[in-house]
Amino acid sequence: MKALVLGGSGFLGSYVVDALYDAGYNVSSFDRYPERFRGENEKIDFHQADFGNRGELELILKRGVDFVFHLVSSTIPQSSNDDPIFDVQSNVIESIALLEMCVKYSVKKVIFISSGGTVYGIPEQVPIPESHPTQPLCSYGITKLTIEKYLHLFDVLHGLKYSVLRVSNPYGPRQDPRGKQGAVTVFMNKLLKGEEITLWGDGSVVRDYIHASDFARACIDMVSTDKIGVYNVGAGTGISLNELISLLEQVTGKSAKVGYLPGRGFDVPELYLDCTHIRHDYGWVPQVDLMSGLGQMSEWMKTQIAASRF
Repeated sequence: MKALVLGGSGFLGSYVVDALYDAGYNVSSFDRYPERFRGENEKIDFHQADFGNRGELELILKRGVDFVFHLVSSTIPQSSNDDPIFDVQSNVIESIALLEMCVKYSVKKVIFISSGGTVYGIPEQVPIPESHPTQPLCSYGITKLTIEKYLHLFDVLHGLKYSVLRVSNPYGPRQDPRGKQGAVTVFMNKLLKGEEITLWGDGSVVRDYIHASDFARACIDMVSTDKIGVYNVGAGTGISLNELISLLEQVTGKSAKVGYLPGRGFDVPELYLDCTHIRHDYGWVPQVDLMSGLGQMSEWMKTQIAASRF
């Protein structure tokens, strides 16, 4: 079986590539850049190109692909409202072009990585089930939700099967602290370096955190059947940012310096996911508890800092 991972060099994409390869798939990875923290795996068919390079993408699909994993996004929640037109053009339009090619070349199923936070907006209840109203507060969430709707449309019109994974806050080794996402990796990097951790608000914001390997297992589960659906993927429990920093202090043995800034209007106070649906349909549950996962990440990050990689 052949699988194509769009965004395969990224943090989450690299875990999906590994999981597919370990499961015996013939894997192609499509990304703008090579992997940042590992050498090239000669057994992975790597294609370096932008998501908007439809010609390169079609060359891969026309050779035969069974499953496509779509992890590409050109924007992040924090900045997506700055240029909604770019957000739509680079993500929604190019995703529709991808789906048209998937139909043309008889792809069996598309697994799309959506957002377990931004698509819901302000929660009416926690934990949040998939049936919760969707009222995104940023363009990023709107584009994710729009792509979800187009997946449904292409199933209705063309029989293209799909699964949507609405992921909470992933963490783990190979998450770059120099990026603008990922509280765990950013906080841990600053803690290990003795730098101040800056929080927007009083640190009471609650989120849930899932290890990247658990996320990758959920991706693999999606190709075990042709069942379609939208699934939350998270820890199912939430902790505050202050509690997260306390856990990081325990894992690293270092004391955090924390600075507090005024809260931001778009930060939802409490958000964590109800993952009953994926557990019922696929038997998926997280296997890496937060303390163990933080311990893994601490060891990895210490080696990266020692090697002056960031």
